[in-house]
Amino acid sequence: MQDTIAPSQATLVFPLSKNDTEVLLGIKAHKIGAGYRNGFGGGKESGENLIDCAIRELREESGLTVERFNLEQVAQVNFHNMKKDGTVFVCRAHVFLARFCKGQPRETAEMFNPKWFGTHSLPFELMMPGDRYWLLPIFEGKKIIADVYYDSGQKLICPVNITEIALCFAG
Repeated sequence: MQDTIAPSQATLVFPLSKNDTEVLLGIKAHKIGAGYRNGFGGGKESGENLIDCAIRELREESGLTVERFNLEQVAQVNFHNMKKDGTVFVCRAHVFLARFCKGQPRETAEMFNPKWFGTHSLPFELMMPGDRYWLLPIFEGKKIIADVYYDSGQKLICPVNITEIALCFAG
């Protein structure tokens, strides 16, 4: 499978409870992943850095706010999504854990029914098929780079490729 469109840059934020044992997940309303539980995020705007994008997307999609020093980048996940015409759209998601968020989670036009789940008992049956492979390592404290491949029906078509890294990501 060959990527034919340059990767887009996005952020994906997983808010954690005070003791880091629970994560907030919403149900995505639109586009790729619609109907599945996920973290909060979206595309990086022109001139915006990754941290500012993560803060903005979390606020817009959940109503929560987080200070930049309470965000920890834990992964870079390249989602290779096949379109119906066979071309592949790659979304490079910079994944963050968010601690000490302020506010109450709420439904938005982009994400609905936010709920807390145990970080070691995630509802994978309600999530995108590849999530079970790359999410667990980050909740075990690892930093990773992963490649996830989906067909046009959002079915996993290749094994998820995960590389654990020792260095911190640049924000």
